[in-house]
This record gives sequence, C-alpha cells and structure tokens, in this order.
Amino acid sequence: MKVCGFSFVKNAVKFDYPVVEAITSILPVCDKFIVAVGDCSDGTRELIKSIDSDKIEIIDTVWDPTLREKGRVLSSETNKAFDAVPADYDWCFYIQADEVIHEKYLPVIEASMHKYLDIKDVDGLIMHYKHFYGTYDYYADSRRWYRSEIRIIKNDKGIRSWNDAQGFRWKNATKLTGKFIDVTMYHYGWVRPPKLMKDKLEGAKQYWSVHSKHIKTIEQQSEEYKYEEGIDSLELFVSDHPQVMLRRINSLNWHPELSIRKKKFKPRYFVLYWFEKIFNYRPFENKHFIEYRG
Repeated sequence: MKVCGFSFVKNAVKFDYPVVEAITSILPVCDKFIVAVGDCSDGTRELIKSIDSDKIEIIDTVWDPTLREKGRVLSSETNKAFDAVPADYDWCFYIQADEVIHEKYLPVIEASMHKYLDIKDVDGLIMHYKHFYGTYDYYADSRRWYRSEIRIIKNDKGIRSWNDAQGFRWKNATKLTGKFIDVTMYHYGWVRPPKLMKDKLEGAKQYWSVHSKHIKTIEQQSEEYKYEEGIDSLELFVSDHPQVMLRRINSLNWHPELSIRKKKFKPRYFVLYWFEKIFNYRPFENKHFIEYRG
C-alpha cells in the first residue's frame, strides 16, 4: 500500500497558516507528499522547502482570480495537487493548510487504509471535525460548522475537489461513498491574533463572489477581528492538542472574551441545536458524501 499526501497553500507566512504543522502531522503515514504552492512572495515556498523531509514535492501554481463563485479557486488548486499524484499510489491523504492530525490517530488511519483498500464500494475515509475558534481552548459547535468530511480518497482522478474544497465528489457531481473512521481532524483556521485574523479574512475576499454568503458571514468593520461577535456557540476543549501545535499554543498572547454559556441563535436554530446535543443527530444536514454501512 502506497500513500501520497497532498495540499495547497498560498500566503502561509503573511496570514500565519500552520501549514508546516499540517504537513508534518501526517507525514509518518505518507510515502510522498505533494504541495501546490500558489503565486506569492511572502516566503511560503521557502517555508515548505524548510521542512526536513525528502518525501515532499512542490509544484508551483498560479491562482485563477476569475474562479470566485463559491470559492472554486480553492478546489482548482486542490485538484492541481491531486492530479500530480502518480498512478502507483493507492490512497491520497488530503489536508488543508490549517488542519492538523493528532499523532494518536495515526495508527487508526493506517489500519483503516489497509482495511478498506480493496473494498470497491469505499471511495474515501471520513473524519470527524473540531473547529477551534478564538483560542485553542474553544471549538465551535453550531450548525454553521461541518461535523465531518472525507479527507482520504482512492487514487482515482475521476474524483474532484468540490467548490470551496471542503469535500470531494465525482466529476458528474455524484457524491462519494465514504467510511467513517474513529479520527478527528483539528481545524485551526479560526485561531490567530485578532489583527491577523482580520487580514486573513480580508485577503480571502478576492477569492469569493462579493455577494456570497461566506463573505457576508465574516464581514466586520473593525480593524481587528472581534471573535466574541462572530460566533453563535462554543464548547470548551478539555483534551490535548497535537504535539506539533504546542509551540503555537505556548506562544498565544491574545485573550478574547469568549463564553460557552452565550448562545446567539434564532428560535429555529436554538431548537435544532439542542436536538443535536440530546440525540447526537443533525437534522437537514448537507453532506458531500454517502456513508458506507458495510
């Protein structure tokens, strides 16, 4: 069994993406890792080259600014990296520049790839998600945040990254069939110093339609991002973070006023939130995948 990791990145230094931590967190289960580095001059390419591993291959890309509808430039860049994976690799492990896998999950991931390698009905492996927000002590738990997604796929180029690169589908838009594995992806995209968070969100606007729901959701007029204003519900994180993230965690020097008690929902979403909490089921959930039940 051969495994190739893949990702894309641009302006990682400028906007403080934990891309080194992302890549190194899954390198132990990858035989090769392809990174599509977009056109930028902030030292991102040099940062990727500094990773001490002969598994990493960089491909240089140019982002298409016209692909703004639904953030499709992100899936375009993902597909460039995926298409560069050689045909002799069995699994392709996708990780975004602000996602990190805890080392405790690596044995589960490797065992799952072996187990489902020859099961034709399984197109990919589904992971649970924790979306950290504001600081490393809180994660978002409302319907605004997806609960799970496919991150490991079979090496079939009929599979495509979809829209804003949250998930994958077949070329004809059919959903993949994925198998849930007991692994949680840690998403750190919403943990940055408030000024850097604001700068990152402003930079993202050039890759989305100005009328998109995504842009309206993140819009704030302040010079620094006000975390307490941009969230509807949080939970306290009581476990440990991946070892590769400890340097960042120990250097945190901003302290937004966040609370797990404050819930900012319209009545309908308040009911749906507590229904999910009680029954561990999310009604009307929009998923990119079909769950394999075998």
